[in-house]
Amino acid sequence: MLRDITIGQYFPGDTIAHRLDPRTKLILTVVYIAALFSAKSWTSYALMAAVLLGMIFVSKIGAGTVFKSIKPILAVIVITVLLSVFFTRGEHVIARVWIFTLTREGIIQAARMGVRLIMLITGTFLLTYTTSPIALTDGLESLFGPLKKVKFPVHEMAMMMSIALRFVPTLIEETDKIMSAQASRGADF
Repeated sequence: MLRDITIGQYFPGDTIAHRLDPRTKLILTVVYIAALFSAKSWTSYALMAAVLLGMIFVSKIGAGTVFKSIKPILAVIVITVLLSVFFTRGEHVIARVWIFTLTREGIIQAARMGVRLIMLITGTFLLTYTTSPIALTDGLESLFGPLKKVKFPVHEMAMMMSIALRFVPTLIEETDKIMSAQASRGADF
């Protein structure tokens, strides 16, 4: 049932994306996210999508696996897009029903938001797919090392991230077992 969920999983491999230093991957991911949120035109979204598809190709994870990771979060994306469609004000009103107003600007804003969210999720999942949780923890701790001088609990923060990443697959597996056991007893989901 939940076997398609790949959140937080690491897929071992011997590609350039896998061998890249985790600090570099973290920095590149932050740059990718910043570029994604500063993108204003469809051309810039196309460029970001090309970068993302290039990274998927280089990592050899497989586009099916990467895009399958969006499935569990699809409901949140759809709700966000619908809220944006109906609650973004604009000059070109297409339809009004009760408190909902459908505008041309709302549709454009919702499309941009949906594309941005999908590319954001896919890009960050690609980081966890190609970096082991231990390497990711070490990279985070190394990058935030200078904050130790101001008494920031860098090691504890990195450890919390490691534990969270480590136990997401375990939590999904346990949830799947519970759902299977309840389904065998006649419970319906």
